[in-house]
Amino acid sequence: MFAEPEFWVAVSFFGFVAIVLYYKLPQKVTDALDKRAELISHELDEARRLREEAQAILADYERKQRDAEKEANEIIALAKREAEILAEEARKSFDESIERRTRMAKDKIARAEAQAISDVRSKTIEVAITAAETLIDKKLAPAAAAKLIDKSIGGLKGKLN
Repeated sequence: MFAEPEFWVAVSFFGFVAIVLYYKLPQKVTDALDKRAELISHELDEARRLREEAQAILADYERKQRDAEKEANEIIALAKREAEILAEEARKSFDESIERRTRMAKDKIARAEAQAISDVRSKTIEVAITAAETLIDKKLAPAAAAKLIDKSIGGLKGKLN
């Protein structure tokens, strides 16, 4: 019986199982998997929080963009009304006064339009960046997202110093 290879294979197998149980390897593997699951859960919660924060920021920027467009339209309408009033008053005043006031109104309109266009472009760029971040968040694989986050964090360290 001791000369049979099957006996020694069985003894080796049961010895291996006893060693594994003695060192509590199943419990250690379970603990490691539980820790990994908890880490993943924490990362998902953080990602959800960041996503909600990004959505709130996006909504805020969209609101600011609408407000800026509305304000720009109001400024343009106000400037046009002022120009009409100035033109009416200018008919009654000297030619020199007419040219000066008309020039001032046109300059104000041009500045307001330039500022409005600049604000709208700025807000549009911010909205596009936020939309790109959202698309990347939705389309990017988790492993690639983790690499991208790690790379971004590494890049921040150099920029903050």
